[in-house]
Amino acid sequence: MFLTIPTIMTWARIVAIPLIVGVFYLPISQPSRNLIATVMFVLFAATDWLDGYLARKLNQTSSFGAFLDPVADKFLVCACVLVLVYLQRVDVFVALIIIGREIAISALREWMAQIGASKSVAVHMIGKLKTVAQMVAIPFLLFDGMLFGRIDTHLWGTWLIWIAAILTVWSMVYYLQKALPEIRARVK
Repeated sequence: MFLTIPTIMTWARIVAIPLIVGVFYLPISQPSRNLIATVMFVLFAATDWLDGYLARKLNQTSSFGAFLDPVADKFLVCACVLVLVYLQRVDVFVALIIIGREIAISALREWMAQIGASKSVAVHMIGKLKTVAQMVAIPFLLFDGMLFGRIDTHLWGTWLIWIAAILTVWSMVYYLQKALPEIRARVK
């Protein structure tokens, strides 16, 4: 199950990272760079939903795919957040919250899986809301302009990335609270 259609789509999100970063080094206007990077991010981010759907529909689910999918998501989000910090569209503090949480919760989930308690840190609605806020904020901030002549994507993206940061902390606290009883029960 290493090279199924869903897994190839997941790999595409990882391959997208240097492509999106590379757009900002092209000798074209900034608005063109912004548009290309935004379209690329939206297309590659959409594969997150599509690969899961196809894996179930084509009966191509695998433990490798289940492992790779969230890793690809985290790489794509973290890389784009770092690009946005470089472009001075996201505060470093927000980036530290988002990236730090991803590392902490990934480590927590790995440890909980090792002790047989992975269900206690299963994905929760708070984590899903955080993801939605991030996945709307990032393309808005990559675009960094007026969408349809009416929507200030920088303003909306800034609000949404801060909301995502708040939800990030909230979800991390939630997952840690859920894991704490399991951790206490096993640590002697």
